[in-house]
Amino acid sequence: MSERPYHIILYGASGFVGRQTVHYLARQTSPERVTFAIAGRNRQKLEAVRDEVGATVDILVADCQDRQAIDHLVSQTQVLLNTAGPFALYGNALVDACVRFKTHYVDITGETPWVRTLIERYHSQAAADGTRIIPGCGFDSVPSDLGTYLLVRHLQQEAGVPCQSVKAYFQAYGGFNGGTLASALNLYDSQAEAQFNDPFLLNPSMHYSEAERERNRDPITPFFDSEVNTWVGPFFMGPVNTRVVRRSCALYEQWQEPYGRDFTYQEYFKFDPPLAGLQAIGITTGLGLFMGLLQQPQLRSLLRSVLPQPGSGPSEQTMDEGWFSCELVGTAMDGRKGRFLIGDRGDPGNRATVKFVCESALSLVLHGDRLPGGQQRGGILTPATGLGEVLAERLRRAGMTVQVGS
Repeated sequence: MSERPYHIILYGASGFVGRQTVHYLARQTSPERVTFAIAGRNRQKLEAVRDEVGATVDILVADCQDRQAIDHLVSQTQVLLNTAGPFALYGNALVDACVRFKTHYVDITGETPWVRTLIERYHSQAAADGTRIIPGCGFDSVPSDLGTYLLVRHLQQEAGVPCQSVKAYFQAYGGFNGGTLASALNLYDSQAEAQFNDPFLLNPSMHYSEAERERNRDPITPFFDSEVNTWVGPFFMGPVNTRVVRRSCALYEQWQEPYGRDFTYQEYFKFDPPLAGLQAIGITTGLGLFMGLLQQPQLRSLLRSVLPQPGSGPSEQTMDEGWFSCELVGTAMDGRKGRFLIGDRGDPGNRATVKFVCESALSLVLHGDRLPGGQQRGGILTPATGLGEVLAERLRRAGMTVQVGS
C-alpha cells in the first residue's frame, strides 16, 4: 500500500463529526509525514469544509451506492476513516471495497448488529490478508475496550494470575449529534433489537450456555456499589461496549493470550453523592422510558421530527465544556485489585470521539510494525485487538489521561 497517493481518506467529511475530524487531522498531520484527502457525496459541501479548515487537501466525490466510485476511492489510500452513519445504511460498500483492496478501515459506529454482519461476511478474508477492519473507534468503544485490555494485562503482569472480572464506571457531560441519534433510530427501524440484546453478539462463536448468558446480562436496575462507594445505574452505551470487550476477550483467547477463565465485563454510570441514589433511580427510569419510546414505530417518527437532525449537533461551547471519565476496576483470580482511568476534556460524543478515531487511523499509518499481532494480523477487529498499546501511547501524547495502577 506504500505506493498509494494517500495515507488516509476521510469519508463523510461534511457531516457534523466529519467536519471536526478534518480539523483534527489538519492540525495533527503534515504533508511530509501523512497525506489525507476528504471524501463524500457532495462536492460543494466538501469544498465548504476545506475552505472552513483552510487546509490544502484533495476532494474526492463518491456516492456510497456507486461501487465503481467507491472502489476507485478505496484503492487510493492505506486507511479509510469513515464517519458517515448510520453505518448499516452507508457503510457496506466501503467495508466491502476495503476488504477487496486490502485497505485498513476505522469508523465510529455503535451499531453492533451491523458489525455482526461484517464479521460473518468479511472476517475470514480480512484475517487471511492481514487487513484490519476496526469498527467502534470512537467513544463507542475505545475507553471500554482499550481500558479493559490495558488493565487485564497490568493485573496479569503484577499479580501473575489471570483476570476474573472488570467493571467500568462512566461519568460524562456533553451533547448528542444528529448522526448518533439517526443510527439509534435506524437500529430499531431495522428490527435488530433482538440481536442488539445478545450479550455475545460479536463473539466468534455465539454458542453459550444459559448460565453464561445470565452471568453476562446487561444490568437494568440501579444499586449501591461498594467498589466505588456510591450508587450506579446502567450505562446507556453498555449494550454496545460490553459486546466489543467480549469480542476482544474471545479473540485473544483464540490467539492463546487469554484474559482469564470465565472472564466477565460489565459497565455502569456512576453518580456522585449526596443525591446519588435519587439520581441513579431517576436517570435509570428516564432511560427505560426513552428506550420504550424507541420501540414504537409511530413514536420514532415523532422523535425524528424533534431530535437533532443528521449534520447537526451541540454548540462549540457545549463541546468545549464537556468531559468524560471512565474508571475501571479489575479483580484478579486471587482477589487482588487493579484500577484504570481514561478521561479527557471535551464532549465525549464529539471531541473525544474525533480524537479516538483520528489517533486510531494514525496508529495504522505510522506504527504498523508495532501493532498487536504484527503486520500479519487482520480481520474484523476491535480497538484492543487491532491497535492496543500503540493507540494508548498516541492518546497520551494527545493529552488524554490514560493511566493504570494498583
